[in-house]
Amino acid sequence: MRRVVITGLGPLTPIGVGAEAYHKAQLAGRSGVRPITRFDASTLPVRIAAEVDVNPEAFLDKKELRRLDRFVQYALIAAELALKDAGLEPGALDPERVGTLVGTGIGGMETWEAQSKVFLERGPNRISPFFIPMMIANMASAHIAMRYGFMGPSSTAVTACATGSDAIGNALRMIQLGEADIVLAGGTEAAITPMAIGAFAVMRALSTRNEEPQKASRPFTLSRDGFVMGEGAGVLVLEEYEHAKKRGARIYAELVGFGRSADAHHITEPHPEGKGAALAMRRALWDARVDPEAVGYINAHGTSTPVGDRAEVLAIKEVFGEHAKRLMVSSTKSMTGHLLGAAGGIEAIATAQALYHGVIPPTINLEDPDPELDLDFVPEPREAKVTYALSNSFAFGGQNAVLLFKRV
Repeated sequence: MRRVVITGLGPLTPIGVGAEAYHKAQLAGRSGVRPITRFDASTLPVRIAAEVDVNPEAFLDKKELRRLDRFVQYALIAAELALKDAGLEPGALDPERVGTLVGTGIGGMETWEAQSKVFLERGPNRISPFFIPMMIANMASAHIAMRYGFMGPSSTAVTACATGSDAIGNALRMIQLGEADIVLAGGTEAAITPMAIGAFAVMRALSTRNEEPQKASRPFTLSRDGFVMGEGAGVLVLEEYEHAKKRGARIYAELVGFGRSADAHHITEPHPEGKGAALAMRRALWDARVDPEAVGYINAHGTSTPVGDRAEVLAIKEVFGEHAKRLMVSSTKSMTGHLLGAAGGIEAIATAQALYHGVIPPTINLEDPDPELDLDFVPEPREAKVTYALSNSFAFGGQNAVLLFKRV
């Protein structure tokens, strides 16, 4: 198998845009959760979210903005950031050896809501001819490929909250098996809309801490009451090691393992003992032939839901045994909220940055730790030279994806 390394980072997140800004925000323990500004949320039970502060016009022209749903806009911006960070000039690359694999959990929700209103109020003849190509999930990868002329494998992962990690894992396999030398991979999401917020609120999945938005995302605490919706994109440049070495690329980390599994349990709740999550972590370790004791850090799924956080802790204890007490475990969702299909992308970036810079990002808002969840959740940034780190992503439907990174 060919070795695969991370040479470019493109985070578009509620706490920072670009690799440097995102990294600094993590170390500052910044929360991106605020009252919703994109629409009037006053009639909704949940009125907070983690919105992205970015001007799309700085990256895309007016024609693109009219014809692209926000989730595709975010993917294109993140891809541009990743390519620049990697020092790659698209025109100088062999287009047949560059792939794109950027997934989304929901796709064009904003477009769907707007065009549904048009259909109901004005009839089918007034629906935009761009409705379908704006909404469908594969358009993030497709538009990245079209913008740069990349003709390698182009695909889309759609596995809810595991999407970003699944996309990166699938890209790992593409390069390992020789289908491509470079793949832009990750996730994108733009689901802060009235219907999406309302729907997740009805499920009682979201935090209702409307009066204290910056404290609403509080994984592993006794008072956690649900996740906070986030938006954005995380795209990474995955590159074959010799290809990266030949051009003198900066290498953030090596991607050495990928594991996935199914809980086969429930449509929304994880297995109560974390069986599927544990299996995915074991498979990532097995894929890299790495012993559990070699892992020093886990970027947890850690959504801040009562059931999910508990199941993940049980899974970590099952996989790592006594070593679990020595592991550093943090949830960057405490700062960014939960970006659904983009979560795995921005969390893979955070994990690669932790290895590269030697600093573990914190779990903020850890004011009342749940005594049953007794791992080291890193309440403050911590300097630590870690060799191996996991990034966990667990989804509705029990679809799990885990990535294993190695410090280079």
